[in-house]
Amino acid sequence: MSAPGACSTNGLALHERPPASASWRVALPHSAAAVPVARTLVRSALAELEHGADSDTAELLTAELVANAVEHTAGNAPIELVLELLPTACQVEVHDPDPAPPGDLTRPDGGPPDPWQEHGRGLLLIRTLSSSCGHRPTESGKAVWFRLPAVPRQRRPRPA
Repeated sequence: MSAPGACSTNGLALHERPPASASWRVALPHSAAAVPVARTLVRSALAELEHGADSDTAELLTAELVANAVEHTAGNAPIELVLELLPTACQVEVHDPDPAPPGDLTRPDGGPPDPWQEHGRGLLLIRTLSSSCGHRPTESGKAVWFRLPAVPRQRRPRPA
């Protein structure tokens, strides 16, 4: 059985995290300018440490989390990006001041998003492309997170 606010792969929820190899905690402005900053931090950290998580997917999902936090929370208080590069995974959390759960992150409501609408696909992408995702309350609001597995070096495709 999964913990509340957690989605999982193969019916298993992740309750404990192994120790982090490296982690970052960065305050970001409560504006659209936060999205490219967050993407750059994730891309740079994965490249610098030669981590095995897929950088393109990590950037995309991070951008979705940050954009949602900016768009769906009121006020000007900064949001916070937390990046943990673990031996077996990359975990990204975005903290915001709104305690309300993030829509259909862990439980899809309704059918697929309307293809003619500009919004409505971010949480679907996070659910679909991450190995696990969820949300949890914090002292000042909530944290929404996803995890991507690290692919062992010998299994990664070689550059052309």
